[in-house]
Amino acid sequence: MHRPAPQTLSSVPDTPRGSTAEANNVAAPGLIAFAALVVANVALAFGPWFVRATEVGPVAAGFWRLTLAVPFLVVLAVQQGARPRRLGWKLWAGLLAGGVCFAADLGTWHLGILRTTLANATLFGNVATLIFPIYGFLIVRSWPTRTQGFALALAAAGGALLLGRSYQLDAKNLAGDLFCLLAGLLYTVYFILMARARATLAPISALTLSTLAGIVPLLVFALAMGERVLPTHWGPLIGLALCSQVLGQGLMIYALGRFTPLVIGIALLIQPVVAGLVGWLVYGERLGTADLVGVVMVAVALVLVRQGPGPEALPLEDALDTPDFGRQETV
Repeated sequence: MHRPAPQTLSSVPDTPRGSTAEANNVAAPGLIAFAALVVANVALAFGPWFVRATEVGPVAAGFWRLTLAVPFLVVLAVQQGARPRRLGWKLWAGLLAGGVCFAADLGTWHLGILRTTLANATLFGNVATLIFPIYGFLIVRSWPTRTQGFALALAAAGGALLLGRSYQLDAKNLAGDLFCLLAGLLYTVYFILMARARATLAPISALTLSTLAGIVPLLVFALAMGERVLPTHWGPLIGLALCSQVLGQGLMIYALGRFTPLVIGIALLIQPVVAGLVGWLVYGERLGTADLVGVVMVAVALVLVRQGPGPEALPLEDALDTPDFGRQETV
């Protein structure tokens, strides 16, 4: 089967427009793509554990997560055929904004991780489970069905229950939960910007450039907060960079070009489940009845939101106004 030319930093995505029916069938999400999405969420769920294990400050941990990941991402990009090439200014602006949003997401999320349970940090840090599908509805200019609207309301109620239960257990957890909620909102914006970038760039190229854009803001914030930046033990930071940024975020950016926002949102629920298990086994953070009810409500909501005929049939990048981002086709 014909393959596109070797990918560059401005190479086309995995499923370019104008492809043949045969190419579309091959590019359709399959078992490998779904496995990548699952592995991405499992890997990302271990991020809070690594953050707690580091000696540096929480924002500094985000700085090292990106900095240590860059060499590996560059090697992967080069191996896939990426080469430096001129990009349009709108694409650069989107990547820069995405990198800054991701840096702000990491900074606020890491601050929240130290102030609440691992399960709550991961759950609220992935509020994109609800907002990203809503954005998908707006992009295709179609309101959700009655079932999908009920599902979103149910998930919001479940999140509120978890938030209230966290405050009852320890008032300090509420501040951590709010930090993680803010991180989740920033993560949603990052998802949206990266989905647009994926309409023009290959996955690793997009991730590498956005990662580079987030390094300096995190270092500046860490220094401004007076955090410890240099560690004596590098193990947790290397694990954070490889597991969360290279493996987890790399596979997640890949999945953004393969699945609809609803599927991405449902899969994000894997993270709080895995993080809750880690918190229970490592830190003894047992979930109470109210916590379990809240998790079940969110889980049911994410199942319901996928029920019935949805307005989306394509990955988000196929519904975006990609000409603004200077799509470059290859033959």
